[in-house]
Amino acid sequence: MEPKTILVCLTTEEHAATLMKVAVPLARRTGAHLIGLHTLEALEVYPGIAIHVPDNAFKFFNDSQKAKASEIKKIFDAHTHAEGFVSEFRLVQAQSNTASERMIESARAADLVIMAHEDKEVDRYDQRRVQAEVVRQSGRPVIVVPLNYDGPEIGNKVLLGWSDTREAARAAHDMLGVTVPDAEIVVLRVKGRDMDEMQDADMLDLTSALSRHGRKVELRHLNQAGQAIAEVLMECAFEQGADLVVTGAFGHSNAYDFVVGATSKALLRNARLPVLLCK
Repeated sequence: MEPKTILVCLTTEEHAATLMKVAVPLARRTGAHLIGLHTLEALEVYPGIAIHVPDNAFKFFNDSQKAKASEIKKIFDAHTHAEGFVSEFRLVQAQSNTASERMIESARAADLVIMAHEDKEVDRYDQRRVQAEVVRQSGRPVIVVPLNYDGPEIGNKVLLGWSDTREAARAAHDMLGVTVPDAEIVVLRVKGRDMDEMQDADMLDLTSALSRHGRKVELRHLNQAGQAIAEVLMECAFEQGADLVVTGAFGHSNAYDFVVGATSKALLRNARLPVLLCK
């Protein structure tokens, strides 16, 4: 199903243009309603601290927030004003909620969410690690775009990282909505031991299913060979000339991810191509 509502989370002015270069061609191709979301930070004043915050401090804070939002809206408008699809800039006050909670609320009504990688240099404190929270909690597919990415339009050549899990199955089918009708798709399983490709039943079934949608599908196996799975996915994606990597996300518990590490977190931090993550 093609996305008809795309939410692009415009957290900072520095990365807004990068996200719009990914979002606009996709909205144009699918005729989607494109929503640009920016959250205004709430000024927290803790009642247990006996200090008076003067009115001019509140005004300065609110004015600075609105000025940043205005600059982001200018970027959004510059990329959408000449387009035929419907576009909407949405400004939301965080208030008692966090920025991630506001993004999750909006994401649940969207077919697809587009976000930038975390950037500790410019992200507000309440926006840190918001990508993982939106992937985990929104129930929607999320494309995370590298900072300053300037690659081709997504959806023509795709690498699907496959494992026989619920998350990977969802990613494989959500992927169809963002690929062109004759897209080239490499379905890759990263294995830790020898495996006969022709006896890998779940991959063969998936390859056939994707082919019925008109996609040109190739099946591949690669040995992990001591590398992290995220590294293998990225290397294969570059070899294939892919414009998008697709994978299931956060298939383990938070405790497992913290102790062992996770492919999803590695991709959120280090991916050099846009990655579609589905939980």
